[in-house]
Amino acid sequence: MTIRDDAKFIMDAALKAALPDSAVAKALAHKDFGRGRVVVVAVGKASWQMAKTAVELLKDRVSGGIVITKYHHAKGPLPPFEIREAGHPVLDANSVSATARAIEMVSGLTADDTVLLLLSGGGSALFEKPLVPLAELQQITSQLLASGADIVSMNTVRKRLSAVKGGKFALLCRPARVYAIVLSDIIGDPLDMIASGPAYPDSTTCSDARKVCERFHIQLSPEAQACLDRETPKTLDNVDTVITGSVTELAAAGKRAAEARGYKALVLTSSLDCQAREAGSFLAAIAREYRDKGEKLAFLAGGETVVHLLGKGKGGRNQEIALSAAEGIRGIPNAAVFSFGSDGTDGPTDAAGGYADGMTAEKLAAQGISIPEVLDANDAYHALQKADGLIITGPTGTNVNDLSVLLIDRP
Repeated sequence: MTIRDDAKFIMDAALKAALPDSAVAKALAHKDFGRGRVVVVAVGKASWQMAKTAVELLKDRVSGGIVITKYHHAKGPLPPFEIREAGHPVLDANSVSATARAIEMVSGLTADDTVLLLLSGGGSALFEKPLVPLAELQQITSQLLASGADIVSMNTVRKRLSAVKGGKFALLCRPARVYAIVLSDIIGDPLDMIASGPAYPDSTTCSDARKVCERFHIQLSPEAQACLDRETPKTLDNVDTVITGSVTELAAAGKRAAEARGYKALVLTSSLDCQAREAGSFLAAIAREYRDKGEKLAFLAGGETVVHLLGKGKGGRNQEIALSAAEGIRGIPNAAVFSFGSDGTDGPTDAAGGYADGMTAEKLAAQGISIPEVLDANDAYHALQKADGLIITGPTGTNVNDLSVLLIDRP
């Protein structure tokens, strides 16, 4: 077995453990929905998988509903639900039309009815009724994504430009109750930030949103600026929420898998939050420190890094972690770094992440490729592609942040 075989084993085991099936089943196990209707609204990159588990358990108790997910993330028809796919990470017209359909489905419900809201990451783009023109909201979203702002900062702004985010969807469901099952993709599991909290009271303020825009130089029209001054709901009396799954579980599963392959494993953190290339450099520094210890060692870090887009290349945060690490582990034959998004997509690419070992930098140099230049151009995808370093999984059915792993084999 090679170190790359070990990497694949660890990734596959971690992803399998992070699937939402058992978590959703646990959240529904003793739930009494009373005598009313149950309408399912599933939103996010893991929504198809979550809805599948829900309908398998509840069967005819489900009156109907809708699944709204990213393009190519639905795995086929799922009666009795409508399946809609839409844009991510930037919303599109299908995001808006699918959300309008969800609002239609929950309109006219009674106090005896329940909206079963199944939320996972990606919902901020997929679930939207804009308060500004769609084209402007798309442009604002693109600015936020390129700015280097973290997901909490981005969602603080997006809540105020939306008629469904920041607890507003729960208001549209009244008088029905909302039972929300949330698969966390944000460090610390802030319920008002996951998918921008459509059914959870907002903890942020108008002042917070204005400060984000000032800090990251986000350009807004007068209409959008006026939206920032409209406060979001701070209390909701028709919602019960259960959180399921997290990056902590993803990292723990990765640790167990590494140990099963004979590595002495350590989870460094489950709240990695920095520039992607800094994370890669840090993991490479650990490799240089421990390369000659004579042990099989695995260091894991879960979380979500950010990329400040300065170039016009193609890539994602996990690919930048791997490529940055490649430079630091150049010539170390017994070290490898891999990093992946648990949803199976890394940025606007078809890759889940990237893999690099001690030979990656040399392979690229032989082709005249400079890693620092590639990173400055934010073009990690094409560089890793030329070094056989792309990780391709396809949509995984879950979404609980990212996992970065450094493996050190015996010299």
